[in-house]
Amino acid sequence: MDAANQLASGGTFQVLKLPLGFIRVLEWLFAIFAFATCGGYSGQLRVSVDCMEKASSNLSIGIDFAYPFRLQQVSFEAPICEGMRREHVFLIGDYSSSAEFFVTIAVFAFLYSLMATIIYIFFQNKYRENNRGPLIDFVVTVVFSFMWLVSSSAWAKALSDVKLATDPDEVQLLISACKVQTNKCGSVHGPRWSGLNTSVVFGFLNFVLWAGNIWFVFKETGWHKGASRFASGATEKQGGTFTQQPYNQASFDQSGNYNTEGNFGQPSEYSQVGGPTSYSNQM
Repeated sequence: MDAANQLASGGTFQVLKLPLGFIRVLEWLFAIFAFATCGGYSGQLRVSVDCMEKASSNLSIGIDFAYPFRLQQVSFEAPICEGMRREHVFLIGDYSSSAEFFVTIAVFAFLYSLMATIIYIFFQNKYRENNRGPLIDFVVTVVFSFMWLVSSSAWAKALSDVKLATDPDEVQLLISACKVQTNKCGSVHGPRWSGLNTSVVFGFLNFVLWAGNIWFVFKETGWHKGASRFASGATEKQGGTFTQQPYNQASFDQSGNYNTEGNFGQPSEYSQVGGPTSYSNQM
């Protein structure tokens, strides 16, 4: 029984029990997790600057950053260890393009999965009309599979760069006072990366879901149904044309002659005139 017959016999929400509808719901949920864990991230690291003049020291300098990770716009104040003077220090790097691209794909995937699920449930007849709906669904699914792979790979690379740029040991190198050997700089704590690591995992899981759903969407298109009908028709035709041909190996005519047909289609005749052949004595 194909998907259409199962839907007709099982009710409106039967589509959610089929792979096509069930995977769409998973895509919808996983897209939410992907853009929520990335787009909603904010982190903080803290470093300490212990000047030789203790009055100038700052043992807890907080540095906050968040999505979309334009780190070159993130600044903090650090002591110069010369009296009470301070300097503005900026982080290095702009990783907004990869992060925003990832979140954009996740948002559009969320919207399309939601729309596709609603169409599957309430507008199944319109979806299958003239084969246009399944074909559009198939093309969009292939495109989103590719975009999930590209955006997840780009975001994974950008995340590794963000981790390096916000490493407290690397941030200390940007502070002028930390370049003087008489001053001591250290790391209080670094950012927590569990949320962003989860976003990368959900990105690749979305790719797996969308790529796996290509087959189930393709089965709804006329391409697959036409190929199935052609294959079944060819099998039936091949089975029907096989017949057993009669084969006459030998025949006798009315005169007692024994006629056989050779390998090359030329008949040969052997006439029995008398009795059996007699053998003469050789000795």
